Amino acid sequence: MGTRLDLMSEQPAPSPTPGSTPGTAAGTAVGTAGSDPVSGSPLPAEIAAALKRDSAGLVAAIVQQHDTHEVLMLGWMDDEALNRTMTTGRVTFFSRSRQEYWRKGDTSGHVQWVKSVALDCDGDALLVRVDQVGAACHTGTRTCFDGRSLDVVTGTAG
Repeated sequence: MGTRLDLMSEQPAPSPTPGSTPGTAAGTAVGTAGSDPVSGSPLPAEIAAALKRDSAGLVAAIVQQHDTHEVLMLGWMDDEALNRTMTTGRVTFFSRSRQEYWRKGDTSGHVQWVKSVALDCDGDALLVRVDQVGAACHTGTRTCFDGRSLDVVTGTAG
């Protein structure tokens, strides 16, 4: 049997509890990104210790549709946003521009239901697999990459 960190991507997200308000942790200050990343973290110690945060205390979170494997978007999470994502069944990010937490879909209705979360081999990125309802991008496109391809020289194997 592995540790919780080893099994993180194998665990289904909990279903939201009826009548609860997911994404609002009591006594949690908004805008805590950049504080001491491990002490006082709401995450289990082994997960908090494994995360490699940027200078603002954030980790990149790649969001992928769980069944089609489409890469939908990239967001940023601190320990609290990751904890909310892992414990509420809804994806929560930390907005670098607004310096606050935001739960995907609260204003647009384009909810991301968490299916799994995995930490990459270096600890500096997360893969959040979701069931996306509606557009993932704030511009209204299915993904944040739709219609934004760059011209490149392509390579071939062998």
